[in-house]
Amino acid sequence: MGQRGVAVVIEDDVAIRSALTDLLLESGFSVHPASSAAEGLARVIEHNPDLVTVDIGLPDFDGIEVSRRIRTVSDAYVMIVSRRSDEADALMGFEAGADDYLIKPFRPREFKARVRAMFRRPRIIEAAGRAHALPVPAGHAAPSALDHAVPAVDAAGTAVAANMTAQALGQIDFSHRGLTLHEATRQAVVDGTPVSLTRSQFDILLVLMENGRTIQTKTDLVRRLRNEPYHTGSFVSAKEERAVEVQVSNLRKRLGETTRRPRWIETVHGVGYRMTL
Repeated sequence: MGQRGVAVVIEDDVAIRSALTDLLLESGFSVHPASSAAEGLARVIEHNPDLVTVDIGLPDFDGIEVSRRIRTVSDAYVMIVSRRSDEADALMGFEAGADDYLIKPFRPREFKARVRAMFRRPRIIEAAGRAHALPVPAGHAAPSALDHAVPAVDAAGTAVAANMTAQALGQIDFSHRGLTLHEATRQAVVDGTPVSLTRSQFDILLVLMENGRTIQTKTDLVRRLRNEPYHTGSFVSAKEERAVEVQVSNLRKRLGETTRRPRWIETVHGVGYRMTL
């Protein structure tokens, strides 16, 4: 693929900034480094990146606020790379719109693997009323359209037939109680009004709508966000499960529903989540 991905690295430590820059260059990105929050935001606005890495302990203001501001101007994947290992910091990062949280010191191969995982599904943006996919960076293969072919789900949670064109493409729309999810364009619409979702929020909602009334545990959702098969047996930490809880809570806020009388997402206490009847 001729066109390279674009990355912005926001990191005040010279050695770490250089290491991240080198790893991203090796992964096929063109990289624009920045040593402060203000400089980094300027780079994001100027270069419209596909990926931004953000340190929390920046000299002007912290990376949580940087992530929040990035989300107002960009739909780039955001990875916080920080020495802070407290669960509260990670949760605040996810609440601010980050897609991943990596603790320093990190292993170079793990960093590259996390970046590849984020790019397995090309991000979609809207322009002039039409959605289009941005190119996947060199070395990051996009999934086949047939990899995600699934049945649509009706209000009772039973499979219903989708049109043959959508099935052929492996990208099927889901509709439930006024909420429509367009997998092909990664758009969510509530009662005719488009709703902006982060990548993780969209993926969680997609899993739930794919499975209807079948309960999805937090472990299931963590593995799906990692792009893993459900039953790999891979370890899922309590921190990752808590991060899913935060993502679901933020998803509900975006959709405008409450936990008392949920319109779409039902919590099965102590187990996980499923779609309402």
